[in-house]
Amino acid sequence: MNKEPNLIYLKDYQPPAYYVDSIDLVFDLYEDHTHVNSVLKCRRNEMHKEEKPVMVLQGDQLILKSLKCDGKILNASEYTVNEEALNISNLPNTFTLEIETEIHPEKNTELSGLYLASHLFCTQCEADGFRKMTYFPDRPDVMSKFTTKIQADKVKCPVLLSNGNLIAQGELENNRHWVKWEDPFKKPCYLFALVAGDLVSLEDHFVTKSNRLVTLRIYVERENQDKCAHAMAALKKAMHWDEDRYGREYDLNIYMIVAVNDFNMGAMENKGLNVFNSKYILARPETATDFDYEHIDAVVGHEYFHNWTGNRITCRDWFQLSLKEGLTVFREHQFSEEIFESPVSRIENVLYLRNFQFSEDAGPLAHSVRPESYIEVNNFYTTTVYEKGSEVIRMLKTLLGWETFRRGMDIYFERHDGEAVTIEDFVAAFEAASKRNLTQFRLWYSQAGTPEISVEEEYQPETQSFILRLNQFCPPTPEQPEKLPMHIPIAIGLLDDNGKDLLPNPTILELTKEKQSFEFKNISKPPILSLLRDFSAPVKIKSILSSERLAFLLAHDSDAFSRWDAGQMLTKRELRRLLQDYKAKKPLEVNSLWLEAYHAILKEETLDPAMKATMLTLPSLLELLELETPIDIEALHKIRTFLKETLAKKFKETWLSLYKKSHVSGPYRYIPKDVNLRSLKNLSLNYLIASERGKNSELCLAQWHHSDNMTDSMAALSILSNYDCPERETLLQAFYDKWQYNTLVLDKWFRIQATSELPNTLEVVQSLMKHPAFNLANPNKVYSLLGAFSGNLLQFHNKSGKGYTLLADVIIQLNTINPQIAARLISAFGRWKKFDNDRQEKMSVALKRILATPNLSKDVYELASKSLK
Repeated sequence: MNKEPNLIYLKDYQPPAYYVDSIDLVFDLYEDHTHVNSVLKCRRNEMHKEEKPVMVLQGDQLILKSLKCDGKILNASEYTVNEEALNISNLPNTFTLEIETEIHPEKNTELSGLYLASHLFCTQCEADGFRKMTYFPDRPDVMSKFTTKIQADKVKCPVLLSNGNLIAQGELENNRHWVKWEDPFKKPCYLFALVAGDLVSLEDHFVTKSNRLVTLRIYVERENQDKCAHAMAALKKAMHWDEDRYGREYDLNIYMIVAVNDFNMGAMENKGLNVFNSKYILARPETATDFDYEHIDAVVGHEYFHNWTGNRITCRDWFQLSLKEGLTVFREHQFSEEIFESPVSRIENVLYLRNFQFSEDAGPLAHSVRPESYIEVNNFYTTTVYEKGSEVIRMLKTLLGWETFRRGMDIYFERHDGEAVTIEDFVAAFEAASKRNLTQFRLWYSQAGTPEISVEEEYQPETQSFILRLNQFCPPTPEQPEKLPMHIPIAIGLLDDNGKDLLPNPTILELTKEKQSFEFKNISKPPILSLLRDFSAPVKIKSILSSERLAFLLAHDSDAFSRWDAGQMLTKRELRRLLQDYKAKKPLEVNSLWLEAYHAILKEETLDPAMKATMLTLPSLLELLELETPIDIEALHKIRTFLKETLAKKFKETWLSLYKKSHVSGPYRYIPKDVNLRSLKNLSLNYLIASERGKNSELCLAQWHHSDNMTDSMAALSILSNYDCPERETLLQAFYDKWQYNTLVLDKWFRIQATSELPNTLEVVQSLMKHPAFNLANPNKVYSLLGAFSGNLLQFHNKSGKGYTLLADVIIQLNTINPQIAARLISAFGRWKKFDNDRQEKMSVALKRILATPNLSKDVYELASKSLK
């Protein structure tokens, strides 16, 4: 990029001038180049306003070898070609284009389009990778039927895969072979996929409710064949769930997953041929943690659910991205919460939203769920589009109830199967199902920012009425200084003195005005208010509840989320008080009310172990950034450490008892009961080591040596990684010696060291960048080392500013290797204006240096320039 790029606006959307009804592709794969032949059956869009429109076919880094229209070779006067597109004039209403291009997958380090990595040919076409293989109208609203023929060396590429059903195969000269795939369903080109290489597969089958037999295959490299069983089980669970919950059956004869080590994303839902980052497929007890198993369930489910919410019905343009991603994240979350049967899953999703999406909403990169403009579409894949988009749909379900919501989904599927549609089309289906006007609700898609709800309570003893007054306000965001009132569902409870619910559960208030009052009658005494149960809307509650009331809700609230949230608020209040004392140089002493409230949770026998562990986990440094501006990261770390060590020392015997009681006997099983016990056991271990500041590490060493699973091994190593003790180095070396040949497990080794609280972490990261196992071209390695370090708030924001310099160096280097990954690292600078002047200056210098880089990619330019605004 040598000049400031243009913004693309939603308001400028125009339908395509031409449609492509079908495309026949032939890929001739070689180690040093690939030939791509495409035959496009095209027709003019009769609704297009121009009389003789130009057909625009996007292309990027292509060598055009031949171009024919209806069998005739076009001469130079009949088309123009540049770095971005092929433009053809004077076309008939219907015609056939034949295009031959040459590409070089072996030189493609961006991992977009067709690339060759680890001797495996692989594609990634979302959002605009298809144009890196052949010229095509690369936009979601051009949907075509695809037929794909692949030709390659039989020894190097015995497996040749693409979308749809296998319809033919055969032999070629020179020890080559070919296969032909046909996808009977129209799809946009971003859902095209091709994989070729030396792979083996795990095969299983699934019988749909209509009694169709579907073949299931997971393709991996030979040494990973024994790590696919859990992913296969997760796939079958997702298929059952989608049939039961939404009445959606799978529609092809075969469903394939391929696990690859070099992949920019988590996974990709290509029709019938999902490509996955290996870390979301491969699992064995000794190589994967409970967290890994959980994420495999979630991501496999997510990509499968896309078959209907993203593939069969897709988005008209990239501004509608949340139509498929937000909706599918919602379905994924619903699936995860139901299969785990625990409120912890919901709490974890809310924590992620609050930590990352709320921060995005409050900073220079804030945008609405459906943004109005963008420079680079790859920067569109944000927590706002995904996570907030999911919460918007969850609010719809809350407002309408499950039965009406499900009816709305059925109407959506019936109306739009096989189409590329808009968010308006989606919401209209729920208006039809509910007979409600959802015009105001649509503001959730067009207004950026996190609404803030202020609360006033009044009890009138003479009428035995409780009055709740709610005010909503949404702070200004870039290009949106003023906001309209939103339609917000607020789930509430009223508790009596014994913690008994006085209202039906759920009770949903619909806040639609800037100021609104709600009256509850026949309330004999002033109740205790439980607000925003189950996190019914992505908002912030500004309510000044006393510490005593928060402690009461922590002890008695029947809503698991609200109970946990009350504990979080109580702890943050205590931390804020300790922070003030620390800065005033007063002695630090923990409030007895806080200690008693947490001791009660610690002793509660009937509480689910995972829920207990979640409630007893202190807010992370990331969660504490809201406590003050400017942020003093060292002070926050010190008061958090003080509170943790106080809790550890005060109840050391209880932690030891919990640690022993939470032991899981027998071989490793990934079942809720065992997972929940391990979470509590390892939290207890963390507190036990903190009680003596790492000096007594025998329990960690014993757990490491006797563990038969990665969850317990990693817990022991992660805990010791924050203490400067000989055992730390011993275990780090032992871990490396054992797993140095397993690339995914080694990513954990990089991450543990990059997230250490020790003061030499920056130097360790710089050293690890030179390690033979580290590869800057591999996204997983970048995330596990540099991404993890940039999330290590204590050491990344070290006052020296060296962390900022290092990350800027890496971003500049990655800009020429893989701009998508480079751009994603910029988010570490997102809160730069929240810090003190010295750190602001250093982060500003780093961002300006990135922007001054010659030939800066659009990906990096957009995020770096917006961050500085």
